Amino acid sequence: MDKTTLIILAVVCIILFVAPLIIFNGHGENDGYFGGADDAAGEAINESQGGKYEPWASAIWEPPSGEIESLLFALQAAIGAIIIGYFFGYWRGQKSKED
Repeated sequence: MDKTTLIILAVVCIILFVAPLIIFNGHGENDGYFGGADDAAGEAINESQGGKYEPWASAIWEPPSGEIESLLFALQAAIGAIIIGYFFGYWRGQKSKED
């Protein structure tokens, strides 16, 4: 790759990273803007049942704060990415070994 292509790719990556932050500035959890699918599903079920719905299962452990919950979610995503990256690297190494 030449230098121009790398600069263009870097600019595109920066735009993809910064654009959502600019577009959704001011929208937050308090507005319900970033509500999860679980919350939306629970509300829809509650509306369809006339407010009589009671969940039959509950969490075994609930993190003490939203920050810890986010940390655990990010850690789970990182571990999954490491595992997937390892196997892609392994398969690529095996392929280059065969060639």
